[in-house]
Amino acid sequence: MLHHRSPTPIDWLIAAIVALSALAEELSRRATGPTREHLVLWLAAGIIAAAGVLFRRRSPFAILFVYSAVNIVLFALLREPAAAWQFYTQLVLLFTLLSEVRARSVKAAAGVIATGAYVACMMVTSSPTAGPGDYVVALVMTTIAAGAGLAVRRHRVIAVQAAERGELLAREAVGEERARIARELHDIVAHSVSVMTMQTGGVRLMLRSDQERERQALTTVEEAGRGALDELQRMLGLLRGPHSDALPPQAGLERLDDLLEQVRSSGLDVTLDVLGEPAPLPAGLDLSAYRIIQESLTNTLKHAGPTRAMVTISYPPGELRLEIVDHGPREGRPASAKGGGHGLIGMRERAALFRGTLTAGPLAAGGYSVRAVLPR
Repeated sequence: MLHHRSPTPIDWLIAAIVALSALAEELSRRATGPTREHLVLWLAAGIIAAAGVLFRRRSPFAILFVYSAVNIVLFALLREPAAAWQFYTQLVLLFTLLSEVRARSVKAAAGVIATGAYVACMMVTSSPTAGPGDYVVALVMTTIAAGAGLAVRRHRVIAVQAAERGELLAREAVGEERARIARELHDIVAHSVSVMTMQTGGVRLMLRSDQERERQALTTVEEAGRGALDELQRMLGLLRGPHSDALPPQAGLERLDDLLEQVRSSGLDVTLDVLGEPAPLPAGLDLSAYRIIQESLTNTLKHAGPTRAMVTISYPPGELRLEIVDHGPREGRPASAKGGGHGLIGMRERAALFRGTLTAGPLAAGGYSVRAVLPR
């Protein structure tokens, strides 16, 4: 799954350990253990094995299979006992193979069989002759290496799937929120164009009979408006899809009292504070401000439960500022994270639509805060 990549620092470290272990063990066997002939051959084998360990991730099955086959042939021809570094290298290669390929694949099965054959030949050629305890130890260590490889692969697959699922859900959330914003704004624009068209028609009917040039100009404007309205309605139908009748009526800050009553009935003790003189807002900005407050209070109910919250709306020159702060869960109720919700993605999309900013995060004293600054 992760083939054709350069060795990592960990790979270099493991390869260095294998090389040093092989050289140290082979050189020290002459004084501390059974003597093996062909010392130069085994020293070279240790260096070659370390190189295989270094690049094992590029072709884990081929390296394990070749390593196992070469060692089995050497055991059969030289009849010399295996060194510890050879066995540990085999376990490293088995672990790597099972962490890279599917557990039920032919390569995984062949790798396990090759390792089994290697262990059997190692035990047969051991000196002194291996006893039942040696077989048990070899079997346990091989099983641990294989199980660790399977566990690592499973964890890796789950992590990749979770990342892909999270990315897909985030894209869907952004797409849904953008479609919703587009539907709402198209409704607003369609209403405005409809009013303009009707006003133009009204003025045209009020003209005198000798104002033919003016009448012709207003007729052209009226026809263009109706054509634009038809196109907007057609686009709106495509965006809404088959469930367009289920869309709620347009909302704005003037309907904020109704929203606050709804959340209060759900157990949220929310207060409203308006700073400055309320100014008329463009329909799209008014709607987005309402949606940001609505989503923030919904998140508070979802993550903190029935608690206290405060909504502050201020009207500094040229801006609309929103602040929604809650006090966190009441005593006895555990808090839950808010940062990764798709509602927050939608709120940021709405703020960015009007070149505004939105920040959200937990407070040092407890609770959660959402602040939006929207240019008017």
